[in-house]
Amino acid sequence: MRRGFRYAFYSLMALLFAAAGATVIAQDWRNASREPVGLAPDPALVKEAVVQVYGARAVGAKGIFGVHTWFAVKPTNAKSWTVYEVIGWRLRWAESVVVVRTREPDGRWFGSQPELYAEKRGEGVDELIRRIDKAARDYPYANEYTVWPGPNSNTFTAWIARAVPELGVDLPATAIGKDYLGRSVFGSAPSGRGYQISLGGLLGIAASGVEGLELNILGLNIGLGPSGLKLPLIGRIGPTLVPVVELEPAAHPAPAAQAAHGASAD
Repeated sequence: MRRGFRYAFYSLMALLFAAAGATVIAQDWRNASREPVGLAPDPALVKEAVVQVYGARAVGAKGIFGVHTWFAVKPTNAKSWTVYEVIGWRLRWAESVVVVRTREPDGRWFGSQPELYAEKRGEGVDELIRRIDKAARDYPYANEYTVWPGPNSNTFTAWIARAVPELGVDLPATAIGKDYLGRSVFGSAPSGRGYQISLGGLLGIAASGVEGLELNILGLNIGLGPSGLKLPLIGRIGPTLVPVVELEPAAHPAPAAQAAHGASAD
C-alpha cells in the first residue's frame, strides 16, 4: 500500500514540477554559503535565554518541494547557540540522525535563506530549553530517516514543538514530514495544540488555533490559518506572524506577604 502511495506521490510531483516549469540547477553543496543572515541575537550582547525555530529550502531538488527545519537555543548568559536538527546522511557513518551542536542558528542552509518561524525569550525560557533538550534526546526515530513521508528533519522539529506548545510553532506546508506520527493515528497538531489525524504522514487533517485547518494529501499540505493560505511548493501566502513573545514573569507577593512568609520559614 505504501509503495502505491509512493508511486502516486512521485507521479503527482512530476506533474507539479512540469506545470511550474521549474528547473534544478546543480550546485556544489561544499561551496554553498553557510553565512548567518542577521536573524539571531548576538550572545555577547543578549544575555537572556532565547529559543528560535528556523527553516530553509532543502538541498538540491528536494528544495523545490520542501524545507529543512531546526531548533536553536541560547540559555541565560550562554556565550554561544546550540542547534538541534536531524541530518539524514549521518546514517552512512553514525547510528543517529540527531545532531546537537554549536553553530550559527541563522546560517544559510547550504545557500538557502533561512526563515524564522518562532521565537521566545526572557524569564521562563531556560525551562523550555530544558524540555527541548529532553525531547530531542527522546526522539523515537533517531535511527531512521525517510525523505518522504517521514521521519525526517521536519518530523523531528514537530516532535519537539509538540513538547513545548508554548512556542506556538506554525510550520509551513513545505515542512513535509511534520505530520508523520509513526504507528499512531491520533495526536496533537505539530504546534502541540489542537488535534491531528494522520495515516503514516500520507493522509490526514489537523486543526488548532496555531495551524488553523490543514489537509494533508500524500504529504502535501493545503490549509488556511492565522498565518495565511498554505500551499504545496509555495509554503504559505500571508503576513509574517513570528510569535516573538516573552513569557509572563512570575507573580511576586506583596511586601507584607513576603515578610509573613519569611517569618514562617524561619
